[in-house]
Amino acid sequence: MGRDEDVIAELTADHREVDGLLERIDAVPPGDPERKRLVDRLTAELVRHSVTEEEYLYPSVREHVEHGNALADEELAEHARIEGLLKDLERRGADDPAFDGLVSRLAEEVRAHLLDEERRLFTLLRAACGEETLARLGERLRRARKTAPAWPHPAAPHTPLAGTVLTPGTGLVDRAREALGGRAG
Repeated sequence: MGRDEDVIAELTADHREVDGLLERIDAVPPGDPERKRLVDRLTAELVRHSVTEEEYLYPSVREHVEHGNALADEELAEHARIEGLLKDLERRGADDPAFDGLVSRLAEEVRAHLLDEERRLFTLLRAACGEETLARLGERLRRARKTAPAWPHPAAPHTPLAGTVLTPGTGLVDRAREALGGRAG
């Protein structure tokens, strides 16, 4: 496996996809139903991405990076804040008076989180792990991504996403699949 297939490259590619969705949302006028559709798609991408990070990236950070437990805990706290916003947005339509403010808060939180991971966490992990370890993690992440849930559980507390999402085949995920044309899940 080459460097372009390692866990950091995989997650960075996910970040660019999320950035692109945020830009598309920003380009749609407030109140337009397309904003809701794009936010739903963003939700599916963020949940899938977060679950794989929580299963593969953060345990590796804990294991390999100095002060990794504290770093992983910070990232998990950011995931919980983002999940709370996603759950709030899931219950609202694009015409809801609070929708656009929540989208702005979500975009701000997500962009800060992605930047922090890329500048700090990924740099520390690359310095602490060999290329073989990073490549092996990238392969595991790609396999896991195929089965990762794509929607936060609506009744779950604001805790890390890996423990609070529905598994494929349950109601909310099914509705997400319909809304996203089969893409979620």
